[in-house]
Amino acid sequence: MIHCLEYLWKATFSLHDADDPAAEGWVAVQALALLAGHAARVADRIEEQADASALRGERRHGADACAGYLRAKREYLHYDQALAASWPIATGVFEGACRYLIADRLDITGARWSLIGAEAVLKLRAVESNGDCDAYFRYHLARQHQHVHRDKYTLTA
Repeated sequence: MIHCLEYLWKATFSLHDADDPAAEGWVAVQALALLAGHAARVADRIEEQADASALRGERRHGADACAGYLRAKREYLHYDQALAASWPIATGVFEGACRYLIADRLDITGARWSLIGAEAVLKLRAVESNGDCDAYFRYHLARQHQHVHRDKYTLTA
């Protein structure tokens, strides 16, 4: 959604003067339409407004860039479905999670990680961050006990 908003602001400054108070409201209306899952409709509306205003050249660039972006990415712009499923729609959530789970631990000066070692550390950090550490270790110890003892020393009658 962050990228879409950037493009909408470019489009609004093609369609409105920089000091036009209607520019902000226009972006809000288009953003709400995107959140409702109407990316293609927003792209069409932007091009229609640019045509109606007879925009040409550099003045039209922001509108065309926005409409082009929305059409090129429309497969991924199902914000209505994402919101209905309670999925995050902004990149900040993912970037923060990656920084917390990955960079803060693995991006240490001088550290060298194998793929197996890095994966193990990330899994443990994820389990700890989710509050599942105690349950995970109980499960792990039970599986380890079964693997080491019960599977090898089964009593037969």
